[in-house]
Amino acid sequence: MQNGFNAYAAAAKTAQAVVTPRELEASLLIKAATRLQTVAEDWGSRERDLDDALTYNRRLWMLLVSAVTAEDNPLPVGIKQNILSLANFIFNHTIQIMLAPQAQSLGVLVNINRDIAAGLRGR
Repeated sequence: MQNGFNAYAAAAKTAQAVVTPRELEASLLIKAATRLQTVAEDWGSRERDLDDALTYNRRLWMLLVSAVTAEDNPLPVGIKQNILSLANFIFNHTIQIMLAPQAQSLGVLVNINRDIAAGLRGR
């Protein structure tokens, strides 16, 4: 049984090693979108989870902004500016949602995260 566990552990470690930064970013964006979508779809019983979902999404976008603005980031300036503009929109929209929570307001954030994730995955 130990040999099976060791083989599984080695395979899992190898799989983790080949995850690219783009794939990791895409996965995290999908996770944030899923959390927001879950709240939106079950608003009556999930509204209390709104703050956690928005906080997760905002923190993720803050990390993306940090990565984009890093001095050693190789992205072209135009793409960096577009990402920063998009992040600014997301932060402002998040504030609007917090001031006037509505399930349908979450769709914009969900769609942006999914679209960016798809782009990162080359789809």
